[in-house]
Amino acid sequence: MRLRHKPWAEDFINAHPEIIIPNPEELIGKWDKEFKNNNPLHIEVGTGKGQFITGMAKQNPDINYIGIELYDSVIVSALENAIAAQPLQNLRLLKVNGAYLAKYFQKNDVDRVYLNFSDPWPKIRHAKRRLTHEVFLELYESVLVDHAEIHFKTDNRSLFEYSLVSMSSYGMLIKDVSLDLHVNMPEDNIMTEYEEKFSAKGQPIYRVEAKFI
Repeated sequence: MRLRHKPWAEDFINAHPEIIIPNPEELIGKWDKEFKNNNPLHIEVGTGKGQFITGMAKQNPDINYIGIELYDSVIVSALENAIAAQPLQNLRLLKVNGAYLAKYFQKNDVDRVYLNFSDPWPKIRHAKRRLTHEVFLELYESVLVDHAEIHFKTDNRSLFEYSLVSMSSYGMLIKDVSLDLHVNMPEDNIMTEYEEKFSAKGQPIYRVEAKFI
């Protein structure tokens, strides 16, 4: 994805600390205080423009959601989506690197992880950067409650096959696999921007739910 520089993004982000948390490391183990409830917390690592996480927050008001995205020029679009959907009390964004989740969450803080259309990093030497590599699976497990799930969607068959092997090798239970999600699309499916784009071209969308055991 080519990132377009948006010189106004930083100021816009800083003007909305109620949505993009400025110091998330201060909330580790205390996310219930930020949301003012003890509802389950679901996070999306690599939230992009935020269509998915915003849609999920609207659809499920009894679940708290956090979208994680590193780049100003991308997360500013997620912020715009969140503002347009207000009032939403159950949605926050973090402008941080998903590789350092343990700085912001501790064991049992998170109830589910979503990975949507992650960078496939196709070269073998870059495998450790894939968000379903065992290094990342271990990271997610370190912040999740026991027996939690990862929900993963992609248009990239090679990444999907790699992810199934990686999750299985890690010892996860593969619960639900779809090789073409939109053939029998669940009514509650929230599409990402990429999902809309690729499905419109007739490309199959791959999806799996995997559980830590």
